[in-house]
Amino acid sequence: MNALPLSIGTVAKRAGCSVPTIRYYEDVGLMPPAARTEGGQRSYGEADVKRLRFIRRCRDFGFGVEHVRELLGLADEPDRQCVEVRDVAASRLADVRRRLAELTALETNLAAFVQDCDDGCAGGTTLDCCILEDLAEPMARPAIKASRCCG
Repeated sequence: MNALPLSIGTVAKRAGCSVPTIRYYEDVGLMPPAARTEGGQRSYGEADVKRLRFIRRCRDFGFGVEHVRELLGLADEPDRQCVEVRDVAASRLADVRRRLAELTALETNLAAFVQDCDDGCAGGTTLDCCILEDLAEPMARPAIKASRCCG
């Protein structure tokens, strides 16, 4: 039994995305062009809903369009090696870990700004605020402090 064709609005609700997002995914080639009704409206099926959910989940995990395209290509070729999918995910994991390290360094530096202000100038005027002074200096505080274990 064939399911009735789904409108773009219905597919958007089922997939958890917006209508413009579906159109964008079609424009960039993540979704195939939709079938059209005689009246020219887009028409979708359950496979399209599943593909959109897959794309949305990939995007939720921060995969860029090219990585999503790569994962879709792998999913569309079921005889390919799983390790290829793992490698794409491992690459994303490395990106996340790098970003976490950057955010940790940022947190450390911001905490130092706040502590320096608490210790030195909190309660005074902005004219003497050490945070504003530090931010005005291009290299006053490096974004990432290097370890000095070897000299």
